[in-house]
Amino acid sequence: MGLFLSLGFGAALLYSEASRAEGEPLGWGWLLLGLTALGASLGVRVLRRFGRLTPEEAWRLDVEVFAHLVVLAFGVILHLDGDLSGASYPAVYVLMMLAAAFARPLAAVLVVAFTLGLEAAWVTITQGAPALIGHWGHAALILAFASVNAVVFRAEISRVRRLSRAHIDSELDKVREAARTYRLLGPPSSTRDPKSERASIRPGAPEADEERLVRSGVEEIHQVFSFALELLRGSLRARTAVLLWLDAPGEKLRIHEISTSAQNIDPGPFSAREGLFAAAFSRGAPVSLSGPKAGRHLPYYAIVPQVGAAAAVPVLEHGQPRGMLVVDRAEKQPFTQEEESWLLEATHFFNRSIQNERVFIQLERAKVQQGKLYRAAELLSQATTEAQVIEHGVSSAREFASFDFAAVTLHHRGTGEHEICAVSGAGGQALLGQRFRHNAGLVGMVTENHHPLPYRGQYDPKRQLVFSPDLTPPEMPSLIVLPLLVHDRALGTLVLGSRQPNAFRDDARTTLEVLASHIAVSLANARMLKRLEDLATTDGMTGLLNKRALVDTARHMIRKAARFDKPLSVLVCDVDFFKKVNDTYGHDVGDIVIKGLGAILRRQKRDVDAVGRFGGEEFVVVCEETDSAGALLLAERVRAEVEATTFHANGEALCCTCSVGVATFPAAGRDWESLFKATDEALYASKHGGRNRVTAWSPRLGLAASA
Repeated sequence: MGLFLSLGFGAALLYSEASRAEGEPLGWGWLLLGLTALGASLGVRVLRRFGRLTPEEAWRLDVEVFAHLVVLAFGVILHLDGDLSGASYPAVYVLMMLAAAFARPLAAVLVVAFTLGLEAAWVTITQGAPALIGHWGHAALILAFASVNAVVFRAEISRVRRLSRAHIDSELDKVREAARTYRLLGPPSSTRDPKSERASIRPGAPEADEERLVRSGVEEIHQVFSFALELLRGSLRARTAVLLWLDAPGEKLRIHEISTSAQNIDPGPFSAREGLFAAAFSRGAPVSLSGPKAGRHLPYYAIVPQVGAAAAVPVLEHGQPRGMLVVDRAEKQPFTQEEESWLLEATHFFNRSIQNERVFIQLERAKVQQGKLYRAAELLSQATTEAQVIEHGVSSAREFASFDFAAVTLHHRGTGEHEICAVSGAGGQALLGQRFRHNAGLVGMVTENHHPLPYRGQYDPKRQLVFSPDLTPPEMPSLIVLPLLVHDRALGTLVLGSRQPNAFRDDARTTLEVLASHIAVSLANARMLKRLEDLATTDGMTGLLNKRALVDTARHMIRKAARFDKPLSVLVCDVDFFKKVNDTYGHDVGDIVIKGLGAILRRQKRDVDAVGRFGGEEFVVVCEETDSAGALLLAERVRAEVEATTFHANGEALCCTCSVGVATFPAAGRDWESLFKATDEALYASKHGGRNRVTAWSPRLGLAASA
């Protein structure tokens, strides 16, 4: 729409120029009014451009915005200079530079083409086609400005983005390392690439929530530590108070937090096996030095200042060394026993701060998980069909783990088969609807043993079978199969796979098990609801609609036929001499005949038709968009098949016939009651006309006419 506006106003601008060239100027008033409207349209599109858009919407808006700007620029230039050779024309070059720099590449190309086309049209209209040769310089400069700016500016933007991304990744890595130091996070996986790990974190994904939670925890600890060190340095009249932390092997110390007035601080690492540090770790208690030799034991100074006294206190957690608190001052005054006790209490405070943050993060994790589980349970409780349960279950699973493949299998206990009833993810659509026998694959084992597999979600397609040898999911290093259990009975499994190694850690796996139990309960409820609906709407003997459901369906179909002015026919079928069959052969044989007639009607009807058992041996068929002739053809097929069918019961062969009555909407009636009454009259005529025949209701006679 926006591009058509630009083309329209551009055409109006050219028409104005053509009128002026012929000596009949239209005036600038109406044109300025149109350009004002174009400016308003431009404002709306600029505001939309700053919203959240798909890539296709973004490049289309880029084209519309810059096309609007080009038309406005041409209008202003022509109003100020009278032609495109004046001092205002370089504004077009600026627009081309902006389009090349900020618009999507395809949009920039289209804007340049639009600009060149608009200028060529103006030159042709006002000066004639031969004058186009004189304007090749404009075209060359437009292309040059756009091309050079696209290459240079976009390269610079790309460079800045790379640097920004590298800086952000570096800061995130530092936060993760600090979180692992405080044991707010588990150790990194040796098989997991940090770059791919960062790239896999999407907004709203579980990893993004964890990232925010851990980042806030690390920031809180740093603030507490920084405040404590500042307080220690001031109260002890110290030059430097520094908290050093051990690396994983326990050999090196690095500066973790520092408060100092000195310059030239060396960040480390420093050996934990030498000098003052080794002595403090060895004793497990504060160690202090005073005198000129104290400075030799402080490696964190690149240029050692005058040090009068120093004290080191190990930070211990459950008796194991975690770090070292070191304080030094210029005064040659040894640290007193009371001051050492302050330092020791500070290390306890550091430990308590870390432990408190761990507890807080665990509680927050639990709170977040419980909230997600509550929302998932609420969503699943709203599902009334198996398909809805499966859809909501898979979408809820994405709240707890990021995965690239998902499948739901259902176990049919009667046949011993597993059916893949839902698949999500690239490369798995061929699996949808496939069935396989119970086997030693992961799905079969999980269904039988009721425990998630494989262990820790580490999947090896060369050694492990998921479904069956000829049904395999896309290859991926992480996969987990969760049982859908209700009262220790497995209804099926939930299969999740990820391209990231070690994707299903213990915490995610535990939560997914809880979610799987919710899915299983909802699945069982949906099945029970379906069973109740079937009992309420279907005939137990034939599986067709019962009388109540058929009447409701027929009334709906009649209203639809009346709304769209379409024909509709009703057939009533009745077994001839059915009482004699029951009296002679017994009710069990009569049931076989009723089931056989129901099966014949089910085969003969179309998908859009409704068929039901109305009571006893009487069946009704409602045919959409079927006139009397079509209904008679269907009725005759049913009658002929019943006549040709031999029913076998108790070693005996039995043949039956049926009579059929037909009535058509609207000639026989405009509502269900009148239409069914007419059909019943036609059936009565068939019975009294000799049976084993089809009769259509006749309005002329008011009774029935033999077909």
